[in-house]
Amino acid sequence: MLNLTHLSSFIALQQTGSFTLAAARLGLSQSTVSQHLQRLEDELGKQLIWRTTHAVRLTPDGELLIGHARDMVEMDGRIRELFHQSRLRGRLRLGVSEDFVATRLSAVLENFIRLHPLVDLELTVDLSGVLYEKQGRGELDLVLAKRMKDDARGRLLYREPLVWMARSRNFPFNPGDILPLIAYPPPSITRRVALEALESHGIAWRIVCTCPSLTGLVAAARAGMGVLVQPRSMVESGLEELSNSRLPQLEQVDFVLVPSRGADAAIVEAISNEFLSQISAPGRER
Repeated sequence: MLNLTHLSSFIALQQTGSFTLAAARLGLSQSTVSQHLQRLEDELGKQLIWRTTHAVRLTPDGELLIGHARDMVEMDGRIRELFHQSRLRGRLRLGVSEDFVATRLSAVLENFIRLHPLVDLELTVDLSGVLYEKQGRGELDLVLAKRMKDDARGRLLYREPLVWMARSRNFPFNPGDILPLIAYPPPSITRRVALEALESHGIAWRIVCTCPSLTGLVAAARAGMGVLVQPRSMVESGLEELSNSRLPQLEQVDFVLVPSRGADAAIVEAISNEFLSQISAPGRER
């Protein structure tokens, strides 16, 4: 039987694309993760990972193995949970802003489901403001979303600046021009920050695209319709951070975890730790 520890290292490599990040997630040294992969490749007689200077990716044989590897490790976790007296049971209604969905959510959920198969997880993806409204109505147990600088709620995950981005860093904008803006609908936090900054500097603007989906906003920006505001780590392929000094500098936003009163504290803590481990990994790339 294949060694499950070796398979776990292989899965972590596929999820993170980096020996450094995989080692940090597993609490191992990079050399140990490399040894696990080498032994797995030796046992199967196949190369599973292509190594480059910046990242790792699966070979065709690695692609064949990854699904079965996940199944084997997940089954091991389920069996252990069945006989573990302190196993978690219950339901978690999780709300996550699309900003985080586009980056690290898949790995967090995959690890949580594998470790806690008896927890019924219900995921809602929406704008931060909408998630807070749903939480206020008792519809969510835990929210991962942005908060404004004057908002004290939640447990801080990380902080980063919002930036203007468009198809070209030299997007044409001169004094007196009306800025074409691509934005989420209200009550979007990024929309609010952008409009407040423009109005405080006396810059005229008009909304040329409104969409609740990041995919739609990015498509409009790639088409050259206007300027989009997003966290710096989310500058998408085909877009560039603007170098135009005529636009005001935007404030930083906090990404936080906000539990609801009455939520299962043990379940909330377990998934919160998964989020924190993703964010705190050395060399993380969101």
